Parts: sequence; C-alpha cells; structure tokens
Amino acid sequence: MSKLAAAGPNADQIEFWNGEGGEKFVRYQNALDLMLKPFGDEAIRRAGVKSGEAVLDIGCGCGDTSIDLAMAVGVTGEVVGVDISEPMLARAEYMAAQSELTNVFFEQADVEAGPMHADSFDLAFSRFGVMFFRHPVTAFSNVHTALRKGGRLAFACWQALPRNQWVSIQMQAVLPLVPPPPPMGPEDPGPFSFADQERVRGILSAAGFTDIAVEPFDTEVVLGGMQVLDDAVDFSMELGPAASLLKDAPSDVRDQARATVRAALESHQTKRGVMLAAGAWIVTATKK
Repeated sequence: MSKLAAAGPNADQIEFWNGEGGEKFVRYQNALDLMLKPFGDEAIRRAGVKSGEAVLDIGCGCGDTSIDLAMAVGVTGEVVGVDISEPMLARAEYMAAQSELTNVFFEQADVEAGPMHADSFDLAFSRFGVMFFRHPVTAFSNVHTALRKGGRLAFACWQALPRNQWVSIQMQAVLPLVPPPPPMGPEDPGPFSFADQERVRGILSAAGFTDIAVEPFDTEVVLGGMQVLDDAVDFSMELGPAASLLKDAPSDVRDQARATVRAALESHQTKRGVMLAAGAWIVTATKK
C-alpha cells in the first residue's frame, strides 16, 4: 500500500487519521463497529445491494462495512474500500483476511483529490465517511465519475447535534470545565457538516446526482458498544467530544471531567450499556 502524503485540501485530515486519530479508532474498532452497525445496516438496506455488483466503500475505516458489503454482493461481486488512514486500512485488510473473503480490496486514497476508477462501480457507499471533505462538491463529482451509468449512491451522515444525545451529553458535562471550542461554520468539515439536509441535496445536485432522497433514521445506541459504565466513560474520554475539549487540560481538570461525564452517563445505564439517542440521515441518489 503506497503511503498517502499529507497534502492537498485535506492535509490536516490525512495527518490526523494517519496518526493519533487512526490509532485510536483501531484500538476501539470493535466498540465503534457495535455502536455504528445499525446505521450501516440501514444504509445497506436502502442501497438495495445486489449480488454481483461492484461497490466503492468511501471512508471504509477498519473495514466493517466493506466486509458486510462483500458478503452482500457475493463471490461474483467486488468491493473496494478506500480511506486516507493507513493504520485503519491495515486493520481492514486483517479483518477481511480473518473473514476469508476474496472479493474485497482496500486502497489508501483521498476521494477529493481526483477521479478514480472511472465508470467502474454500481454503488458508492459510506457509513459516516463523507462529512469531512473540504470541498464536498468536488469529492462527490469524483464519486459520480467512478459510478457507471445508472449507478447509485447511499450513505449515512449525522443529523444535527441536538438529535445526537450520545455526543451532546458529553459536551454538556465537560464545557463548564474548559474554554469553549472555536465556533464552526455551517459548511466547515466535521461530523455534523451534513446536518442540513438541504445543503446535502445541493451538494449532490451540483455533483451531478439525481433522485436525491434524504431520510431520517433515529435510534438509540450503546455508547461505545460498552456494557460496563466505566468502559463507556473511558470511550468518551478517548474518542468522544470530551477528548478534544480536554486535549490540553491539566490532570486535575481531566479527573474532574471524568467524574462529571460518568455522572451524566450513569442515569442512562441499562443492562445493555449506556443507551443514548442518535439520529442520522440515510441519503440515496442516482447517476443518470
């Protein structure tokens, strides 16, 4: 696998996901996949995946959705998972080998950087991998180019922060203890950059897609896929918004924040784990 240089419009993302960000996601891969699986399953269902199809999995991460898609298309189909993170792709290749699949492949690539595999795929798919593009119209134009005529697009992206208690509850617990983060513009790359469904429609339309549908999918998630409360707290302090807010905080503030986060999550503890509301959009579109 050739190394992707931290350059171009997504240089900061490439650097992050090939360093601390990617390493943390690999470490918590099982927990994340358990938490996010309902959204990937729903997006796959709405994509109408068929046996024998070729699928591009954008922002495939550690490969969980790529493996699910490879099973759905069968031995006559093919899945190519792309991501900018070398450590996550290494984990994806390991997971695919463990599954003994021969129809799934992985590439380190920045979809925004340029067209790839023109007219090669029946479906382009993503589970929370498309909200970080600096220039989303350019990125989705490249995805459009990769699809065959009549090809489909299906992805999951987060609704607005207030619809996602699994994030907001951690932020509310920590913000009284630290300076607030710099405000983000509505079009800045980030987890909630596609919260406005009309913005999503506009991006996809400008990229050449038609038959655009943006439908809500609301559920509850087990925070971090963790059954034990203190494990869910560890997950929040490592990967949740608390982690970025506390990045430069002294140890006493971090200790206080951990106690505050734990108290906030404790009232949502169930036999399954910490259950919190989560809302996504499932987006589908077509290349005519």
